[in-house]
Amino acid sequence: MIGFDDRLARAHASMALRTLVLALGFSIVADVRGVGATLLLTSLRFVIAAVVLLPFVWRAGETLPATAEAALYCLLGLFQAAFYGGMFWAAQRIGAVSMSVLYVSVPFMTFCLGLAFGVERPSASLAVTLAIGAAGALLLTFAQGGAAHGAMQLRGAELVYFGGCVALAFYSVLTRWGLSRDYLSGNAAVRSFWSILVGALLVGALGLFRETPQALMRLTPKDLLSLAYLGAVSTAGTVWLLQKAAPILSPATAMAYSYAPPFVSMVLLAVTDPASISWRWLPGSSLILLAMALLLRPDFRRSRGSSVQEGGAATSTHSVPSSVRSTGV
Repeated sequence: MIGFDDRLARAHASMALRTLVLALGFSIVADVRGVGATLLLTSLRFVIAAVVLLPFVWRAGETLPATAEAALYCLLGLFQAAFYGGMFWAAQRIGAVSMSVLYVSVPFMTFCLGLAFGVERPSASLAVTLAIGAAGALLLTFAQGGAAHGAMQLRGAELVYFGGCVALAFYSVLTRWGLSRDYLSGNAAVRSFWSILVGALLVGALGLFRETPQALMRLTPKDLLSLAYLGAVSTAGTVWLLQKAAPILSPATAMAYSYAPPFVSMVLLAVTDPASISWRWLPGSSLILLAMALLLRPDFRRSRGSSVQEGGAATSTHSVPSSVRSTGV
């Protein structure tokens, strides 16, 4: 039987891999340009993700969600649609680095919402880690300076994407809240599938109302390949990785990995445009690396990797929600 420390290590590895995929997605998502049907594209992206996850759901052999579970999946799907729809729309209007920096607001919002929902414990060490990571990400923004690579400005597109980040914080907290009360399946693929499917239906319905489906005919072969990647990897993969870690890591700990995408974006920028990198990037990069090092300390990992008791109170035991114990992740 796999011990708690092994499950904890795997949960952190899942979030590290999710960070890398998301950072790559910030750049790839901007390739699907000129179509104009952002909501319909997001719906197609979700449909692709649901199809990828369907064999795993079929193999799990679970029945249709009960009323409470279905209602929670509707909320999770709505929040996913808001995040990915906002990201898709904003990616055509703001730069990848700006998107990465806005994304770092998610951990602190998740921590505050987690306290409100009873799935986070007050923690000075976590608050300090979040502050260090946020400071590093902001310093990276100032270091990249100018508009050449998407400098940060709070305009309409940035605010839309920020709203999606708020939705992602709710998604993480409500997932943990639902698991703590056995409202959700214990299988990560099943949880991912239903929330993604609901999100596809919601954003697709809105897209049919506000957009022109004929606009999708302007998709080029390259756009279709990018869309396939975004659906199969950047959506299905990242949602599954987040759900995989959800029973083990606290919501804020999982979302603290949001501090790494700006660093990954900087590395990609260094490869594609080395002349734009200078010593000004060092302070922000150092703070982000420090925050991740603090997050991965063995004692810190154990203290923030505890599960949640039935009823939502945080515990320091090495147990997991009963639904996860029964079916696994």
